[in-house]
Amino acid sequence: RLGRSAMQLLGLALLVAVLTATDAFYLPGVAPTDYTKGTVLNAKVEALTSVRTQLPYEYYILPFCNQGVNMESQEALNLGEVLRGSRIYDTPYTFKLGYDETCKVLCRRSYDRADIQAFVLMIEEEYRSHFLLDNLPTAMSVFHETDDGETTKAYETGYPLGFVNTPVDEEGEEVAREKLTEKPKIFLFNHLRFTILYHEDPNRHGIRIVGFEVEPFSVKHKYMNQVDWKQCLNKMAGQGGNCNLLTCSKDKEVNLSAEPMLLNPDKKDSTEVIWTYDVHYKPSPIRWSTRWDAYLQSADDAQVHWFSILNSFMIVLFLSGLVAMIMVRTLRRDFQRYEQQDFLEEGQEETGWKLVHGDVFRPPVMAGWLSVLTGTGVQLAVSSFILMLFACFGFLSPANRGALMQAALFLFVFMGMFGGYTSARLFRMFKGNRWKSNGLWTAMLYPGSVFSIFFVLNLLIWGQKSSGAVPFGTLFALLCMWLGISTPLVLAGAYFGFR
Repeated sequence: RLGRSAMQLLGLALLVAVLTATDAFYLPGVAPTDYTKGTVLNAKVEALTSVRTQLPYEYYILPFCNQGVNMESQEALNLGEVLRGSRIYDTPYTFKLGYDETCKVLCRRSYDRADIQAFVLMIEEEYRSHFLLDNLPTAMSVFHETDDGETTKAYETGYPLGFVNTPVDEEGEEVAREKLTEKPKIFLFNHLRFTILYHEDPNRHGIRIVGFEVEPFSVKHKYMNQVDWKQCLNKMAGQGGNCNLLTCSKDKEVNLSAEPMLLNPDKKDSTEVIWTYDVHYKPSPIRWSTRWDAYLQSADDAQVHWFSILNSFMIVLFLSGLVAMIMVRTLRRDFQRYEQQDFLEEGQEETGWKLVHGDVFRPPVMAGWLSVLTGTGVQLAVSSFILMLFACFGFLSPANRGALMQAALFLFVFMGMFGGYTSARLFRMFKGNRWKSNGLWTAMLYPGSVFSIFFVLNLLIWGQKSSGAVPFGTLFALLCMWLGISTPLVLAGAYFGFR
């Protein structure tokens, strides 16, 4: 009877998992989109991110060009994207598929001291911008040379907002900031050169985008006097042009020798910045189905760190051998002592490893807590296994931003039956009789601890005005999933496990 109930419970759980995974993984953006030459493409932008602060911010928290952009609307996000802090907005960057454009002026802005200080702070914190085109993130190309002499290409997603020109010492190393006698110079990347890789199959009438590369430049644009910027930018919106810039033109690209755009946070007067960009199209043999391969190959870890792997393996092997040696010596000493005794005298107590048989069936101290933690561990293990299974079959495409986190969350919620069943069975084996209390602790202990810590951290992030702060509506949805779905399933599993 218990075996039949367990099999029914397992079948129901697998059915729910499949249905949940199907609903979670089928998101817009997976199917390829075929374009025709001349199609106008609009770039979108995600949040600003940094590896130093780990706090994402909305792109338009800085005064970038935003003409023609509806700041109130943003792309609909799934649960995983919201928890990751993604905020996707439109941008004024537009591309005409198949037509190269050079030195296209985006806007001309005049920034006061507060705006410049905001840019400087973000650049010093190494924040990067992330554009999106056809659901592909923009990336900078990084080339590595292998041991065989071959050059491999990898992507570094996003591009930095600027760079800090830190002086170097005689050995070529950067001087520490505390040793600097003057402030380092900070430059802004105000010119972007986009390269759109496309694949055109002769058997299919359509163009598919397979790469979106960017190369940032810092240039202090110069132009002729008496430029009517309003008329010039309106003309550019329809026909293109470069507003009589001297630093670049339709036939002249921005190069590294141009004077960079210096930002002075101590300057009281306004600073003029002209934002420009280029776009080039390049045919590529990469097919749409493999366009994410270059993104998934980390630019920082292009080479396999065999030394680190070998070092970790040797440490584990050494510690395992040390523990085994201690156990063998202990058992050998006990066997020698037993061999010296022909027989046990009456009333003599057993010693050594033979005492284990008396503790095998003895309930441990705090058996209830042990069963609760074991049930939670089983719930996490089953969720992780199913998640990896779907990932191996390709259901978790990187094109679905936030799909991994969303799937992990749903799977953990619906795998509560396994946690409750395991916890109740173990608690019953330890002679426990309060299955309801055991089920409630299994449903509340781990999720409650995680939710409490997450809530406190979210308040701190919200205080920093970061886009990583989860809205209270999403927190309420998570609370409903926990109390309305996960908890009843855990209690149901505990009921079947205690029968």
